[in-house]
Amino acid sequence: MNYLKLSIYTLLFAVLLVGCKQHEDVRRPISRSSGSFMKKSADRNKKLVANEEDVIKKIIKSNPKVKYYATRKGYWFSYDEQNTTDTQTPRKGDIAYFNLEIKNIKGQVIYSESELGPQTYYVDKQDIMMGLRDGIKLMHKNETVTFLFPSHIAYGYHGDNKKIGTNESLICTVTLRNFVPDPAAVKTATTSPANTAASASGTASAATTVAKTTTQQNPKPAAPKAVTQTKKDTLNP
Repeated sequence: MNYLKLSIYTLLFAVLLVGCKQHEDVRRPISRSSGSFMKKSADRNKKLVANEEDVIKKIIKSNPKVKYYATRKGYWFSYDEQNTTDTQTPRKGDIAYFNLEIKNIKGQVIYSESELGPQTYYVDKQDIMMGLRDGIKLMHKNETVTFLFPSHIAYGYHGDNKKIGTNESLICTVTLRNFVPDPAAVKTATTSPANTAASASGTASAATTVAKTTTQQNPKPAAPKAVTQTKKDTLNP
């Protein structure tokens, strides 16, 4: 009887061991396949970016009279009209007013300036093309700049689902007509509790100063001193 129980337990243990081994063997290829896919995808993206940058660099090289500036974000730009007198550039929360024309990397117009119309953009508070989001903050008022954007900071893999295709580098010409602070933000800043407290503190301080000045200008009258009678000298009447 004991031998029969031992045999049953041994058989069950062997079945469980084989099942776990098969389960582990089945999962390993999935993990390897997933890692391989990610590596291939990363390599493909690197190759795509490198090819797009090569095309852009050829465009720059073919226009030696135009000075292009490289940026840390991975795009290039040149000035069509430069404003060297102003120093201010758009900051977060400002409202930027600009015109925009978009071409493909061959210079063919995708969206004309008249087709897009005047653009209004709340800086860093709206979702627009990543390249434009950064590029507008480099501009001064009344400047016209041409940007060369690789696809990864343009519309990427999906395009814009209209005229801009998959992984398409773009040439964007931007004219920054003006930018101003957001009136709502300015109003909020001027009516904030901190400013109200500071104003109240300033008022109290001014009142204290006035009181002190009044006291100094109108001193209290001195109390009259008592008159002491001088005793007559009996030797010299």
